[in-house]
Amino acid sequence: MTLAPVVTRIRALPAKDGGRTLIAVAGPPGSGKSTLAEALVQALGPDTALLPMDGFHLDNRLLEPKGLLSRKGAPETFDVAGFATCLERVASGAPIFVPLFDRDREIAVAAAAEIPATCKTIIIEGNYLLFQQPPWSGLAALWDLTIWLDIPDNVLKQRLTARWLSYGFAPAAAAAKVQNNDLPNAVAIKSQSAPADIILGADWASAAIKSK
Repeated sequence: MTLAPVVTRIRALPAKDGGRTLIAVAGPPGSGKSTLAEALVQALGPDTALLPMDGFHLDNRLLEPKGLLSRKGAPETFDVAGFATCLERVASGAPIFVPLFDRDREIAVAAAAEIPATCKTIIIEGNYLLFQQPPWSGLAALWDLTIWLDIPDNVLKQRLTARWLSYGFAPAAAAAKVQNNDLPNAVAIKSQSAPADIILGADWASAAIKSK
């Protein structure tokens, strides 16, 4: 398992005078985006920071009256405008506090992490970063490099089921969460995401790198 080709590609990107380089790591739920993004931050060094998209989940108190609580994680259950505004400020090079999602409590926590001015490369990870439906499609102009995790459906199902079981869900409830929410989201993400600059498999062993 090596990320050397990806790290080399990121380091070869031209520096931005006063701004930051934004790297999008996208893929369906359960594809390993968080793990990959954290590994890239570690490999790239201290001038790199992580920004997860999940900090922009809408709160359950907003989703429930809209009938969207059971679909949490679908495209319409995020504050896309707030996310875009945050990304624009991040790209400008300004120091910024960003929200993080607390999965144990199922809530987004405001100003839970800081991106200091010294960080010049930002790894952003999330399901819908390459989604071609508006308003998500408006994010495309922000990315300097895009990475897609291409994971087989059977592997996604296994990982997602294990995730819900680890949160204390009974097997039947975990299976229902995967079947009724996670997998439909995965199908939409796979079918409606733009092509990425770099495509990685489950083991990251070989990177299919292509030019824009």
